[in-house]
Amino acid sequence: MRKKYLKLFIAAVIISTPFVLHSCSEDEDTATIAVVGIAQDPANFKGEVTNGQVVTLDATKVYVLNGAVRVKSGGKLVIPAGTRIVATAGAESYLLVEQGGQIYANGTPASPVTFNSSAATAGSWGGVMICGKAPINTGTTATSEVGNAAYGGTSASDNSGSLTYVRIENAGINFATDKNFNGLSFYGVGSDTKVENIAVVNGAEDGIQMYGGTVNISNIVSISNADDAFVWTDGWIGTATNMFTKRRTSGTGNTGIKGINNANADASPRSNPTLKNVTLLGGTSGESQAIRLYSGTYANFENVVLSNWTDGFSLESNSTVTYINGQSKIKDVFFDTNVTNKMTAKATDGSAVTILPSTYTEKSDATGAGNKLGNPTWATGWSTLQ
Repeated sequence: MRKKYLKLFIAAVIISTPFVLHSCSEDEDTATIAVVGIAQDPANFKGEVTNGQVVTLDATKVYVLNGAVRVKSGGKLVIPAGTRIVATAGAESYLLVEQGGQIYANGTPASPVTFNSSAATAGSWGGVMICGKAPINTGTTATSEVGNAAYGGTSASDNSGSLTYVRIENAGINFATDKNFNGLSFYGVGSDTKVENIAVVNGAEDGIQMYGGTVNISNIVSISNADDAFVWTDGWIGTATNMFTKRRTSGTGNTGIKGINNANADASPRSNPTLKNVTLLGGTSGESQAIRLYSGTYANFENVVLSNWTDGFSLESNSTVTYINGQSKIKDVFFDTNVTNKMTAKATDGSAVTILPSTYTEKSDATGAGNKLGNPTWATGWSTLQ
């Protein structure tokens, strides 16, 4: 009789006890983590996210970046939609994700994740850097100029996390003689890393730079940055879809896009990205080169709109010119009437090369990033474009 009542009691407890099942997905798993580590003091946001640690920020707080935040191998930093990070410490303020670390900064069109500075002026803090394990052509591995972090390797599908609807403003401070941060830097980042809907605004150096790797990017805005809007080097092999830049009206800045392979022009793996749906608008004074491809880089372009540049495409160095000249690698380009030279080419020794007829095709109704010379609708609001 006692055994019978005991069984009934155990059954009743099991039926009345709630069970909580935790999904293995990144979002649901990290959502259950309490605020830990460097996220506990939003007024003094700096330090490390260590191996095995998941640090989730609180979107209702403003995080004051008073120094470097480094996500170490095995650590994860989760930044929810609407989170604001404001830097105060100049060149000491930056975010660096090291090899094996991951960042999940996922905003929405209505609530982007934003990085800015308290000074709100160009070049008043560092920027955001991500280091992965994908191949580069400067060696098996290399070390980042800022932060001395290793990057590169053999894992083309390496995953450094996810960035969606992220805006970075006023970055690019000088940290040493002739050395500056970019707004956003990808060092050997792999193809399983998600990068979509990113805006880099009013920086004092390059907007976005790729140092090798295989990461693919889409819906990219780089506007009012003082140097190049978008740069690749060191063997980047990826795709970029929907890219928009609008230079400062003063004409300050260099190229819209600058593509490089390596100082050794034939280093392997060779930079060879594919770029589709691109709009590059120069300043009111007419800037120099919309797209400069040199030092051995390859590239493929489709659906490009260029306005207010002296040179549309500039091809330099023997291997770059050989790959593109006469090879139909550039398709469906609209050159506005204020582009002086649609394309120029010169060999490694500086001598001029004749552009062959089948090098590029034109298309008067090319849409570029989506709205020809106008701001693309996908960038409205969250990127500061209206």
